Amino acid sequence: MTQHVRDIMTGAPVTVEPQASVAAVARTMRDQDLGAVLVTDGDRLRGLVTDRDLGVRSLAEGGDPERTSVAGACSDTELVTVSPDDDLDHVVELMRRHTVRRVPVVEDGRPVGIVSLGDLAMERDPESALGDISVARPNT
Repeated sequence: MTQHVRDIMTGAPVTVEPQASVAAVARTMRDQDLGAVLVTDGDRLRGLVTDRDLGVRSLAEGGDPERTSVAGACSDTELVTVSPDDDLDHVVELMRRHTVRRVPVVEDGRPVGIVSLGDLAMERDPESALGDISVARPNT
């Protein structure tokens, strides 16, 4: 039986506006235990920013994280998205082709979820090392 993105995606993704500061976004990620948030302008998806993006594209540049907007930290590659009705094989193929680990789920141009490599690992092989790591809580 074909499975669809909606079966494994994380719904109700956390979103931030493009003008949000890098520091504010980092605090949101920390407080909500997230590795990525979606950047939206109103209700339209404009990008995706990961914890790695914040470090590599923003903090490493030396700007003030309280004054630097998250818009500059977003990945500059073409944003890859899927629909909740897409099948999981399609998502895997997109992740491979575009070398991404997270894909926003969009319906009528609006973000409705996010699907990650970890979500796929848990669905396909929950006993795999990646599946185990994906469900583990970080040590704090």
